[in-house]
Amino acid sequence: MAKRVHRPREDAEFDFILRMSGVPVLAYFTGTWPKAIEPCRVMDLVVGGIADDYAGCLTVVRTDITRCPAATERYGITGAPSYVLLKEGDPVAHGTGPMNTAEVRNSLDGHL
Repeated sequence: MAKRVHRPREDAEFDFILRMSGVPVLAYFTGTWPKAIEPCRVMDLVVGGIADDYAGCLTVVRTDITRCPAATERYGITGAPSYVLLKEGDPVAHGTGPMNTAEVRNSLDGHL
């Protein structure tokens, strides 16, 4: 996972990152239950590349669903991996399930 990816340990830290970002935020939600582990590992590579490619114009936050339950509920996340693109705290794009880099980029490019 790229060094440019934030990993909040709790909801308060997630909210702090959102407030301090100053640019859109890609909140990527992961899970640690058996069926989610492998798809999340695949998405880790995709999201890490996105963080590097969009450095300076996008903040990427890797969020564990069990560590940040309020954020998970707030954005209607029901499975992992999932992501939501936030502009000024409002969701403008989202995706669920493993996606390749091109699919994530297509979703982001219309909103950045």
